[in-house]
Amino acid sequence: MKTVQEVLQAKGHEIWSVDAGASVYEALQLMAEKNIGAVLVVEGDEPAGIMTERDYARKVILLDRHSRETPVRDIMVWNPVCVRPHQTVEDCMKIMTTKRFRHLPVTANGKLIGMISIGDVVKAVISDQQYTIEQLEHYITGA
Repeated sequence: MKTVQEVLQAKGHEIWSVDAGASVYEALQLMAEKNIGAVLVVEGDEPAGIMTERDYARKVILLDRHSRETPVRDIMVWNPVCVRPHQTVEDCMKIMTTKRFRHLPVTANGKLIGMISIGDVVKAVISDQQYTIEQLEHYITGA
């Protein structure tokens, strides 16, 4: 089973962030520009939380707020669950399924080193399954 580190090596360690005081509109602009579904939220130099498209839909649109006037800190998830590089993709899938998260920040030695999404996890699981199938086919055919 692949580890979080292997997923990050394949996709990269790039992290996009906004300040907690930024408007939700600014965060959405960044998310659209980078084609991502979540953005890390920082206060000063420290990670404080995460804002997702789901947060926007449920805490801005449905509450009739205005994205240009609402600060990210008012809708973000504070202190999100983080995973470590040595954890398996299976661990991440369990967390994501149980907690209903689509994004997990990755930390090592107390420092943020990346972010993985449910898409990254599914891709890794499919890759592992495909490898297993190929190995079984080779075993069966004697190749």
